[in-house]
Amino acid sequence: MKKILVTGGAGFIGSHLVERLLNESNDVVCLDNYFTGQKQNIIHLLSNPHLEVVRHDVTMPYHAEVDEIYNLACPASPIHYQYNPIKTIKTSVMGAINMLGLAKRINAKILQASTSEVYGDPHEHPQKETYWGNVNPVGVRSCYDEGKRCAETLFMDYHRQNKVRTKIIRIFNTYGPRMFMNDGRVVSNFIVQALKGEDITIYGNGLQTRSFQYVDDLVEGIIRVMATGDEFIGPVNLGNPNEFTIKELAEKVIAMTGTKSQIVYKPLPQDDPIQRKPDIAFANNALDGWKPVVQLEEGLTETIDYFRGIMGL
Repeated sequence: MKKILVTGGAGFIGSHLVERLLNESNDVVCLDNYFTGQKQNIIHLLSNPHLEVVRHDVTMPYHAEVDEIYNLACPASPIHYQYNPIKTIKTSVMGAINMLGLAKRINAKILQASTSEVYGDPHEHPQKETYWGNVNPVGVRSCYDEGKRCAETLFMDYHRQNKVRTKIIRIFNTYGPRMFMNDGRVVSNFIVQALKGEDITIYGNGLQTRSFQYVDDLVEGIIRVMATGDEFIGPVNLGNPNEFTIKELAEKVIAMTGTKSQIVYKPLPQDDPIQRKPDIAFANNALDGWKPVVQLEEGLTETIDYFRGIMGL
């Protein structure tokens, strides 16, 4: 039995990871300040004697004796990370410094949840890990994009200078149960609007593309990365390479919910990427053949059912 610390453990992805780690008979410390995390995401786990829940902000030091650290703490949707951009970049940078310092002191293995946003509005398609990205350092999204890029730098420097056992993953668009209703991400936006019978809002012409990964596939990838030997650091892309236009996603949600909602178009936000698709060849080769197995329709069915439940429909 390992003792494992998960920062952001009450968040959308973090809660699924905590649940998986508990199911594999680990002792888990779930750390969250509940800015975007919710107790509701982990309430069904609270009776498990191997779970410890701590309210804490990673911008402040934290001390624990653990074997592994998954650093997921950071608001990930534009609405939330732009609400307090200074806090967002502090969470990414100071949170990384604090968790890396802890890992160094206790000789723990540590994984950084980075993001496909480090690629910015990419000039390379699909995006390989070797691509350095096209990021605006002074835009409204920079607090998140550059915060995550800086965190990756810190992870590499702590590894090179202090021999900390680090791993970096780059998460592409992920969806599933426990997403916020109002998190501003396209899957939850479309589903909630459809279930309410409201207009479905597309920003831009709807021809921009995204690749949508179901949360269970991501968690499997995260677990496999942490299980690799110390020689594997990353960064490694974790995403679904099946590419859809935003308009195609809206049409799927309309068909699957049976809504009478209509699509409306609004201006594209600043620095919103036109294309986003992971090259997962490295992950597939390094992680024992890992690849997403949940297709979009299957994942959307689970996610729509979840939102129907919390909306009382």
